[in-house]
Amino acid sequence: MAKYKINTTCVQGGYTPGNGEPRQIPIVQSTTFKYNTSEDMGKLFDLEASGYFYTRLQNPTNDFVAGKICELEGGTAAMLTSSGQAANFFAVFNIASCGDHVVASSSIYGGTFNLFAVTMKKMGIDFTFVSPDCTDEELNAAFQPNTKAVFGETIANPALTVLDIEQWAKAAHSHGVPFIIDNTFATPVNCRPIEWGADIVTHSTTKYMDGHGAAVGGCIVDSGKFDWMAHADKFPGLCTPDDSYHGITYATKFGNAGAFITKCTAQLMRDFGSIQSPQNAFILNLGLESLHVRMARHCENGQAVAEFLAKHPKIEYVNYCGLPGDKYHEVAKKYLPNGSCGVVSFGLKGGRKAAEVFMKNLKLAAIETHVADARSCCLHPANATHRQMTDEQLTACGILPNLVRFSCGLEDKEDLIADISQALDKVQD
Repeated sequence: MAKYKINTTCVQGGYTPGNGEPRQIPIVQSTTFKYNTSEDMGKLFDLEASGYFYTRLQNPTNDFVAGKICELEGGTAAMLTSSGQAANFFAVFNIASCGDHVVASSSIYGGTFNLFAVTMKKMGIDFTFVSPDCTDEELNAAFQPNTKAVFGETIANPALTVLDIEQWAKAAHSHGVPFIIDNTFATPVNCRPIEWGADIVTHSTTKYMDGHGAAVGGCIVDSGKFDWMAHADKFPGLCTPDDSYHGITYATKFGNAGAFITKCTAQLMRDFGSIQSPQNAFILNLGLESLHVRMARHCENGQAVAEFLAKHPKIEYVNYCGLPGDKYHEVAKKYLPNGSCGVVSFGLKGGRKAAEVFMKNLKLAAIETHVADARSCCLHPANATHRQMTDEQLTACGILPNLVRFSCGLEDKEDLIADISQALDKVQD
């Protein structure tokens, strides 16, 4: 396929039907694939030929959709996973193991923070969390001799911090490790982190990419730019023979363009099986076809809601990088010139109680743990995802008790503002 602009790639990337073939990506709803001889199948198991033998590892439908996301991000290889959480786990675990260390932004999504700080710590991998607003000196001080990767989010959920991608990529590369970034909220429509130095990009495709709350999924995209063999001592899994595949060395056999995703598929997907179903991949592709159109409306609505809230007397603070006074406005102009996302977070002056009253009186926006959907949804973390924490603990991690996360959907912005306004009217001064 020729190199088209991103709007065209959203619609037609990843799959080009031949003469008489289905115009829509086919759903290959099969666990297994037939071969004429054992020798033919053996070549697949030896990674000597491309093809399919079991959907737990790869499936044609999934590969078509992964190919589209790969094109959108400007990468060289990609794979779908069962969720965004699985994508982040695979992306890190593919190069870090027991005894290793990873540097990560402290404002990443709470579920990812728990994955790193609790679950993967039990696996022997240590994480050092650094403020997204850190200086170069503070960031570099976090590295250790056994550091294997750096991780961050383009736009953090729900803190809405905007990461200085070039700063974090530069630090990672100066220490000989790749920079992994979760680009879920921005999507490649609004930011392509690989162009700013990121090496591996992850997504929860459940969010804007699907866009309709219909299918859970994740994706990993490799830029193909990190030179694994130049740092072979740090990455033996990629740069030394894999005995489980007859001594294949991924970095030499598949090169920088294919080594990371091939190993991630051949080892991690084989052993953990966190595959996205072909049906979900099909649904995801339907969402991708309108992503470029939807993101513009999400951003328009998010900007309008943020501007309304910033002037409201019952609002203590608003986090949205599109606001000129926002802490991340300048860095957002660099990395997100066309808009960020439709998610706005804000705090009510009356604290936790005021936030609770506000939430109870919303009519149009639904209270959900979901975010980045065609339908507006809202969450009070202190009473939901973070309700096990005290107010002091919430404050310490940057999720204040009065914080509300409002995800602007595709409705008319005037209706969204009217709903927010009437709910705020119910909050007592």
